[in-house]
Amino acid sequence: MKISARNIFQGTISNIVPGSVNSEIDITLGGNDKVVAIVTNGSVTSLGLSVGKAVTVFIKASSILVMTDSLGIALSARNVLAGKISKVSNGQVSSEIGITLPSGITVFATITHDAVNDLSIKEGVNASAVFKASSVILGVSL
Repeated sequence: MKISARNIFQGTISNIVPGSVNSEIDITLGGNDKVVAIVTNGSVTSLGLSVGKAVTVFIKASSILVMTDSLGIALSARNVLAGKISKVSNGQVSSEIGITLPSGITVFATITHDAVNDLSIKEGVNASAVFKASSVILGVSL
């Protein structure tokens, strides 16, 4: 399978909180890295999601926000993964930013050139990848 999502991670389901329509799925990626996904209860059933099950996490780079200073900021986004900028690739339309987490996993974001300049983004700067739980797509092997 080929897919356009830039961020593809392997993980294990560590918790499921069922709701009336959707369920909250906690996934451990490695080290202390955790991702929260919100999926429909139908997806929980059709994918056979359960605690301990291996899953593939997909997140489009365009769904990742880059935050360099979180002092005094409260967010509704469930996923905030802190690391360091490890890659800045400037293209004609936007820039691709790599944020490497302490576990060694790199999360990629695509942001505007103005944002790169406004946030003073360069390699070695502390930054967090921020994304909503609803931006996470889960896949399982059949």
